[in-house]
Amino acid sequence: MRVVESVVDPVVKQEDALSESTAVDSDKESSDKESSPEGNKGLSLEAFHDWKPEENAFGDTFRNYEDSKRQEVVQRTYYTMHQKQTVEFGEKTREQWLKFNKGEFTIMEMIEVLDNLVDDSDPDNDLPNSIHDFQTAERIRAQWPDHDWFHLVGLLHDIGKVLALPEVAGEHVLEQWAVVGDTFPVGCAPADECVFGLKSFEGNPDLEHPVFSTKDGIYKPGCGISNLMMSWGHDEYMYQVLKENGCTIPEAGLHMIRFHSFYPWHDRRAFTQFEGPEDAEMMKWVKEFNKFDLYSKGDSIPDVEAVKPYYQSLCEKYGLGGKLRW
Repeated sequence: MRVVESVVDPVVKQEDALSESTAVDSDKESSDKESSPEGNKGLSLEAFHDWKPEENAFGDTFRNYEDSKRQEVVQRTYYTMHQKQTVEFGEKTREQWLKFNKGEFTIMEMIEVLDNLVDDSDPDNDLPNSIHDFQTAERIRAQWPDHDWFHLVGLLHDIGKVLALPEVAGEHVLEQWAVVGDTFPVGCAPADECVFGLKSFEGNPDLEHPVFSTKDGIYKPGCGISNLMMSWGHDEYMYQVLKENGCTIPEAGLHMIRFHSFYPWHDRRAFTQFEGPEDAEMMKWVKEFNKFDLYSKGDSIPDVEAVKPYYQSLCEKYGLGGKLRW
């Protein structure tokens, strides 16, 4: 197993991607303020749009993994995931899915397929995932009206969950433990900051491996978050689909999709020994996205048919207007 030492897929600095996507006129102070959170009344990105509802769709706190109304199915999904997500499984599944030979579908066709999926790892919501995609996108659209690529990220972020649906996956359909939920790196020791803690990993064969069971595992400190082999799921798959099909969303947005479920890192601050210089800025934008992903689940259901034309226009603008290879 090769040890990762340096970033092989360099992260474009998010501030550069942001400025390119909004075509900010640097000579106009007012334009700067409209396009940059840092230029809005002197607020930092962390403080900008600092909103947080108190209750989820069930009237409970968000991300309650102790006694939620969906506790049984959520806990079972995570325990199975933590016991079965290994280096070998990740390599085999990438080989199977990154050939992009499962068919050609449009973004809107894939969202319709998600009508058939309710996420078994989610304690906050039992609506079909297609509804959640539009909730997230519309919440971002309201808060970041001048960043249309960000709106599109909200729509796209969970489409990779089609991995669990036979309509797309066919005979290669995956169980939800291999598709949904918080992600974590394989090839190194798990962290107690993962949902349900270290106990949930008992029985994972990688814990008996002389390298995979160590803190750094196959990686070098400072190698960069983008170089970690994450547990396989919808985040990595959708990121790779977009790259394969020539999506022109700024790299900042693509990393939101790739790492939005890596809660042990961006929320609990585990695995920080692997961070590279570029990752602090990337994390800011991932966390900004996650406000909308998490807290929009209590929002009213959007008029999907009314907003579809807008999001189709964004697909066309960012190179995703037609059939894509999946």
